[in-house]
Amino acid sequence: TAADTAPAVEQSIPTPSPSPDPPPKEPEKVAEEPAPAPSQEPSGDFHASPSVRSYARELDVELTLVRATGPKGRILKEDVQRYVKQTMKGSVQPTGAAASPFSLPAAPLEDFSKYGDIEQQELGRIQKISGPHLHRSWVSIPHVTHFDETDITELENFRKQMNAEMQKDDVKFSPLIFVIKGVVATLKKYQLFNCSLDPAGDKVILKHFYNIGIAVDTPNGLVVPVVKDVDRKGIREIARDLGKLSKDARDGKLSIGDMQGATFTISSLGGIGGSGFTPIVNSPQVAILGLSRSYMKPVWNGDSFEPRLTMPFSLSYDHRVIDGAEAARFCRSLSGNIEDLRRTLL
Repeated sequence: TAADTAPAVEQSIPTPSPSPDPPPKEPEKVAEEPAPAPSQEPSGDFHASPSVRSYARELDVELTLVRATGPKGRILKEDVQRYVKQTMKGSVQPTGAAASPFSLPAAPLEDFSKYGDIEQQELGRIQKISGPHLHRSWVSIPHVTHFDETDITELENFRKQMNAEMQKDDVKFSPLIFVIKGVVATLKKYQLFNCSLDPAGDKVILKHFYNIGIAVDTPNGLVVPVVKDVDRKGIREIARDLGKLSKDARDGKLSIGDMQGATFTISSLGGIGGSGFTPIVNSPQVAILGLSRSYMKPVWNGDSFEPRLTMPFSLSYDHRVIDGAEAARFCRSLSGNIEDLRRTLL
């Protein structure tokens, strides 16, 4: 389909009538907030102090897109703040190498009102903040999604047993708690899934800690709090941490620290429905796991078919770092860890 092209508009320049006495000059107006000329174009290299880097991480700002105005091309805190303000206003116009993947022209809209009543609704604050980040991740990361499934019959029986034994306890075990433990055990074996790609693209940063981001649906939009140091915690502690983070997310009480430091993300739609989906990798991570609704499946045991509770899942990954064969091995290993939680102790 060809995009509509706006016709050029001819402008006529009026000729001013001669005046014997030129009008007096008005005093020059001083701009309220002049935009200083950038000392460098956005690129893969940037200079910023540790405090500015930390501040940018808190606001989820990619420093390679920020124009530096400090001495010798250094990015200042004010530069980050200016970039955020321009982004919220939709006035950021990246240039150079950083612009090429993202500076696509907006698709023109026709006048929908000629077909019937319409209404404009403002996006929520979370959508405005997360939207550009998701778009950048989708456009800049070559996504591939691998689909698989796992038998959770034994896990579900164990989960129900544990919840029955702890009726007086305030902790309730959801299937997600056990999946988290299975994910961490798999990440330890396949460490490439727990890394970040260096901006230069020539090396990866392996992380020897395991912080799992969990996508939580809230009335105000999707947020991703992080359960820290999962490899050092037991099932009960993970359940408590996740329960508190989920409640804080729904109440709008998450702190910035609660949403930082994730090395891998899980997005679960099992409580809603669906047989599969393709989650977007949350940059600078390189993989994300999507869980779908479990269902009963007839499985041949050698003599007859028996019903088994089966959970579909999908793994989206950065193909620059992970190839298809390694992703398939990761999913098979993850399935084995979920089906038999004793494997997570190895």
